Amino acid sequence: MLFIEYPKCSTCKKAKNWLDENGIEYTDRHIKEDNPTAAELKEWAKASGAELKKFFNTSGMLYKSMNLKEKLPTMSDEEKFALLASDGMLVKRPLIVDGNTVLIGFKEAEWKKHFNID
Repeated sequence: MLFIEYPKCSTCKKAKNWLDENGIEYTDRHIKEDNPTAAELKEWAKASGAELKKFFNTSGMLYKSMNLKEKLPTMSDEEKFALLASDGMLVKRPLIVDGNTVLIGFKEAEWKKHFNID
């Protein structure tokens, strides 16, 4: 299982602590140092079943400074994947990639369900 994070992100720290507390093993990947490729993002978007917009870190400074709220609706999916692959800070985190399941962001209830934890 892959845990994609930005170590300084408080939500990522919380998610990582949760994984550790629940004894869940993972491979850690620093999103800024090892940014997801467009091909990976396409695969993950398909596996997640979520709309592509969910993969954007809409609360991030880069997202806001690039005025993406206005630009995304007119962009093609190919352009969105290329943009996400251009900078890890644009990608919502943490991401869990576990086989054919992709979890976007840390929602404890969703994670408990996925990992069968009461």
